[in-house]
Amino acid sequence: MENKERVIKMQVQTETETKTKQETEPRSTRRFYFDTSIWLDFFEDRDEPNFPKSMWTKQLVSKIIKNNYKIIISDANYRELNNLGYSRYDLKDLLFPVRDILIPRIAETKQIGKAKDLAIKRMIPKQDALHAILARDNRAILISLDNHFKKIIDITIACNPKEFI
Repeated sequence: MENKERVIKMQVQTETETKTKQETEPRSTRRFYFDTSIWLDFFEDRDEPNFPKSMWTKQLVSKIIKNNYKIIISDANYRELNNLGYSRYDLKDLLFPVRDILIPRIAETKQIGKAKDLAIKRMIPKQDALHAILARDNRAILISLDNHFKKIIDITIACNPKEFI
């Protein structure tokens, strides 16, 4: 629960800041950023005994829709999903029901460079470092179950989807 409180406190602090040129939604809109594994949990039935991660993710998405919150989806998410066998047509179909709550973002060259450095220094996958940077830079709550994010809590705090349902 401490992580959730810290994340919400960080988000409240940033709500008074001015809008950046990329932002189109109101500052009060809560934003989430899903690690690619969370998207897989949403698309596939990947529940395990005593660990219903797909159910948690689907409940979180329902809550996001109900409250008119937003989900940041990046080109890094798309690239990872493509590498796992999802075509852009598959993704278009899978994401169609949530299209109104999605905010697409493209990782900037500077963010990619920072992610490479961070991945080397903290010995984590480069894509996880990039997801953390994208979540931070878009003032979004990172949702993930990966342990790699524990090594970069100074960048962003990853929260379990269960914490928000």
